[in-house]
Amino acid sequence: MSKGQDDWFRIGHVTHTAEPTGCSVIMFNDLVPTVVDIRGGAPGTRETALLEPDKLIGRADALVLTGGSAFGLATADGVMRYLAERSRGFQSAAGPVPIVPAAVIFDLAAGTAHSPSGEDGYAAAASAMAQNVSAGVVGAGTGATVAKLGGPGSASVGGLGIGRADFGAGSVTAIVVLNCLGDVRDPDSGQWLARTYDSTSAGRSGREIALAAPDLSRSGENTTIGVVCVSAAVDQRTLARCCVAAHDALARCVVPAHTLFDGDTFFAACPSLAETAPASTLVVQCAAELAVERAIVAIFRSASD
Repeated sequence: MSKGQDDWFRIGHVTHTAEPTGCSVIMFNDLVPTVVDIRGGAPGTRETALLEPDKLIGRADALVLTGGSAFGLATADGVMRYLAERSRGFQSAAGPVPIVPAAVIFDLAAGTAHSPSGEDGYAAAASAMAQNVSAGVVGAGTGATVAKLGGPGSASVGGLGIGRADFGAGSVTAIVVLNCLGDVRDPDSGQWLARTYDSTSAGRSGREIALAAPDLSRSGENTTIGVVCVSAAVDQRTLARCCVAAHDALARCVVPAHTLFDGDTFFAACPSLAETAPASTLVVQCAAELAVERAIVAIFRSASD
């Protein structure tokens, strides 16, 4: 495992506050090793099969996190166009083909039903910059909501968070869009950051409400999506463990997580591949967990600032 820098990726957002919706793009300086892990029961994705371990490419030029449900996947078209204009992509007989996997959240019911477009994807790619730490109601997190087990009207505001954890050979940065069905808590303090409103005044948690009235859930209208960026060169096994760690962190923060009504999806990427000792994999995995937890908590800290 070799040490890396954080300037190998950039983050760009387009935010439509009035609708509300938006998109976020993580731009890489090259076609970089990338993996994906989908745990939720209602995912909305594009080009994720290319990242499976037995497939030819296993790399990405950029990753898109977007609102707009399946319609929002069109944002990746704009990112592809931006990259194609710069001759970026997987080299084919007909020239480079940009590899831009994407994942969406459902935010169409948050206000005026509107989906980010290819033009939004292009604009987010063009605006991407290093060390972009914008959090809260921004980009793909603009229309995100959480704690929805109480039924329509019970949701709290979610958003996009960025968290970082350092380790000896580098750092992990997590970009997370939280649009979950479950309640949200700080895993360190145990404090609830967002809880489902209990109309019976019994003070029940969202999970307890679901046990009593499971028909309150709205299928496919949730999802947490995110990207874990490891600054050091590691192997694909380590990237895969980072995705597992990201989902573990989500489960510590969201109760319940990975439901049939969420499309929880995490990507993990690094600047290049290098053989990684099992002990080093554990270190990076722990950093990924911390980064995702910090990204989720940052969403609510941003809202209170």
